[in-house]
Amino acid sequence: MGYGRPMTDAQIALLETGPLVDAGSLPELIGWELKPEGLCRDEQCVIVTDREALGSDGQIDLREVAGLLDRPVAIDSDAGLVAVGAARAGRRGALNDLRAPDFTLPGLDGTFHSLADHRSKKKLLVAFSSW
Repeated sequence: MGYGRPMTDAQIALLETGPLVDAGSLPELIGWELKPEGLCRDEQCVIVTDREALGSDGQIDLREVAGLLDRPVAIDSDAGLVAVGAARAGRRGALNDLRAPDFTLPGLDGTFHSLADHRSKKKLLVAFSSW
């Protein structure tokens, strides 16, 4: 969700509000905006045939947005976490190139570390879960 940068205040708020977000916050959260022509990012737009399926009262369901953008989404309601993954083409390219996409994660001391900061260095990344 951070696209290789530390999370913004709006992205942190997203963790607290769950998959329903204010339509106006979409650009800051995921880089896409809901316009009359569809979901748009720069000059690229994805047609939205059923706007009611996205949400109502100015609230947008990120699960629906992720589906329209062909992106995976993971939601952990207990932890208050919503993660929207990279586009399929980007994931496929990373697999073909055998190169991990850049990401940023907080260290134990709270400072953010990006994978790009460690290019050409050997690092071991351990990922685990308590479940």
